[in-house]
Amino acid sequence: MKFKWTLLLFLAAIFLLHSAQDMQHAQKTNLTAEYIAKDYSYLYGMPGFADALLKMHFYLYQGYVKNTNLLLSRLRELELQDRDQSYDYGALKRRFGWEWDGMRLHEFYFENLGGHEPLDKSTALFQKIGKDFGSYEAWKKSFISTGLMRGIGWAILYRDPETGRLFNTWINEHDLGHLSGGNPLLVMDVFEHAYITQYGLDRGKYINAFFDNIDWTKVAKRYDDAVTRDAMQ
Repeated sequence: MKFKWTLLLFLAAIFLLHSAQDMQHAQKTNLTAEYIAKDYSYLYGMPGFADALLKMHFYLYQGYVKNTNLLLSRLRELELQDRDQSYDYGALKRRFGWEWDGMRLHEFYFENLGGHEPLDKSTALFQKIGKDFGSYEAWKKSFISTGLMRGIGWAILYRDPETGRLFNTWINEHDLGHLSGGNPLLVMDVFEHAYITQYGLDRGKYINAFFDNIDWTKVAKRYDDAVTRDAMQ
C-alpha cells in the first residue's frame, strides 16, 4: 500500500511538472497576440476612388497585417530557441518596422477617408493650423507640396507632443522619416499603388480626390485626443 501511494505521488508530481512547463510555454508563445486586418469595405463607392483601386489597396494592406503576424511569430520562435543573437533574428527584427508601419499607416489612411464636409472652422485643429501655418489655405498648399515630392512615401500632418506644434512631414518608405513621439493626425499614402491604376502618373489629381474625401471629424478627434492625453500626463 505504501509503495502504491508513493507511486501515485510520483506520477502526480510528474504530471504537475509537465503541466507547469506546458503552461509556461503557452504563456511565452502567446505573448504576441495576432493583429487582425480591419474591414474598410464601407469606403466602396467613395467619389474619386474606383472600387477596383480600393480593393487592390485593401488587399495590399492585409498583406502587411499578415506579415506583421508572421514576423512576430518567427521572432518569438527564435527567442525560445535562444537564437535572439543570430543573424536571422537581427534581419527579421530590422524588417519588422517596415511591415508594422505599413500596417498601421494604412489604417490611419483608410480611417481618415470617407468624409464629405470641410474642416469645421470652430474646431481646435482649425485654429491650431491657422496659428502654425498662417491660414488653412497655407497649410493645405504646404501639405500638397509635401505629397507631390518626388519618390514614394507618405505625407503626414504631425503634432509635436512636446510643444504642440504642427508639421507637414514626408515619410520615406514606411519606416523612415517619422517624427519621434509625434502624433499623426492626417495621413496620405503617396505610393504609386494608391492611385496609379486610376490616375496614372497624375498624382495631383489623386491628391485632389483625397482632399475631397477627408473625414475631418476623425482627424479633428485625433488632435483633440492627443491634446487631452498630454494634459493628463
